Amino acid sequence: MSLDELTALLDKHARPDWRTPVDGLLISRVDRPAPPSASMSGTVLAVIARGEKRLALGDRVYSYGPGQYLVASVDMPVTGEFLGPALGLGLTLDPSVIADLLLHAGPFPRSGGVAPSGIAVSDATPELLDALVRLLRLLDQPRDRPVLAPMVIREILWRLITGEQGDVVRQLGLADSSLAHVARAVRWIREHYTRPFQVADVARVAGMSESAFYRNFQAVTAMSPIQFQKQIRLQHARLLLAASPGDVAGVGHRVGYDSPSQFSREYRRQFGAPPRADALRLRDVSAGAALP
Repeated sequence: MSLDELTALLDKHARPDWRTPVDGLLISRVDRPAPPSASMSGTVLAVIARGEKRLALGDRVYSYGPGQYLVASVDMPVTGEFLGPALGLGLTLDPSVIADLLLHAGPFPRSGGVAPSGIAVSDATPELLDALVRLLRLLDQPRDRPVLAPMVIREILWRLITGEQGDVVRQLGLADSSLAHVARAVRWIREHYTRPFQVADVARVAGMSESAFYRNFQAVTAMSPIQFQKQIRLQHARLLLAASPGDVAGVGHRVGYDSPSQFSREYRRQFGAPPRADALRLRDVSAGAALP
């Protein structure tokens, strides 16, 4: 029953810009299929009420449908698509709130070894669906919303912390977790993506030995650090080309490529078309209907 009410509430409150009055809560409604879209995942809980979504991270592919959720514990370059009409929500995961919940809850068993993947999919429990429904009900209760919404969000995070993907979510709130070290490196690469680097340099930023860093980085992101940097470069290039489709060489240089031919080759391999042709296609699609 909770899934039916969740679907009805999402239908009622979906807006073209996906925003809601609750900070960090987005509602997505897609009425027709669109080409796969590259973006950053964010650190997020995503729940599907109707339809199906597919997300690719490196060489891993995740699919989730009605009553299932996906958690992303690191902000990573992904390619996603809704497989037909779909309805769902996204809720930003706040590491400080997770850390506070862990502080009050006492110790959990610590998993050893390599960090878990940065993305995981599970079936939503009745308790999680119930908390999500109560959060959405608050969209119709503006007086109660500022006080009660943070409480319900804490409950949602608690359901995740104690659920099937709890190990993934708990690491968000642990400053010394392997995931936290990888996340530090991810932030550094995103901020310095135009620069060449050695893996040893980023391992020092992460505070790990080079071998442990490389192993954990691949486990979390499904990519090597250099592959991750390439994904960030190409995504930024695609955004820049949407505004300047004629300046392929200039955009390639701005995102860190010294060789225009290498840039065009890697861009085509990533997006299935040469830079200029892809940029013009995206502009035509956007002129007809906004991509989700």
